[in-house]
Amino acid sequence: MDIEILTHSSIRIKAREGTIYVDPFEISEVYHDADFVFITHEHYDHFSPRDLEKVVGPKTILIIPKSMEEKMGEVSEMVSKIEMLAPKDKERIKHLPVEAIPAYNVENKHHPKGSKWLGYKMKLEGKWVYVAGDTDENEDNTEISCDVALLPIGGTYTMNAKEAAQFVNHMKPQIAIPTHYGTVVGTAEDAELFKNYVDEGIEVRLLMK
Repeated sequence: MDIEILTHSSIRIKAREGTIYVDPFEISEVYHDADFVFITHEHYDHFSPRDLEKVVGPKTILIIPKSMEEKMGEVSEMVSKIEMLAPKDKERIKHLPVEAIPAYNVENKHHPKGSKWLGYKMKLEGKWVYVAGDTDENEDNTEISCDVALLPIGGTYTMNAKEAAQFVNHMKPQIAIPTHYGTVVGTAEDAELFKNYVDEGIEVRLLMK
């Protein structure tokens, strides 16, 4: 599969199962090629209707936390279907196996557990890909098993580089990809720091353009 970090936490994945976006934000091109779009939570840098409009097409399925249902408004007219998931749900959306993983902070209050926001695990080309969303390592995600992990490193609102690396070292995916830096918070230096903290044997890919 081909994984791109377009900016911040905006992810584009092209796989046999289709073209998948997570949290499209500050999209510089018009794609209209999404088969699936996942939204992790309602903050402006993750749920941006203006950017969503650039990636969706007439057959796009939008996957959101159930707690965001009231915020759909005109967005519902952009896509063919909206799937709403609660934390710990496991669903097959069309042909795509998906697990909804709770995403929240442990100490700070930017992403409270009660908001029921999400990260997602999806099975693509036989591999489990985990997109953590804005989160810390917490009691609901600490036992995640996956092949590819994409997780925030920017600090302030999420884990910082060292904390994210500790999470990766516990999780032991084959590949780790840092996100959530370079725009709102975090720098390229944080990505290098993350890479240095990750254990040998785990491949770190720095994909931010």
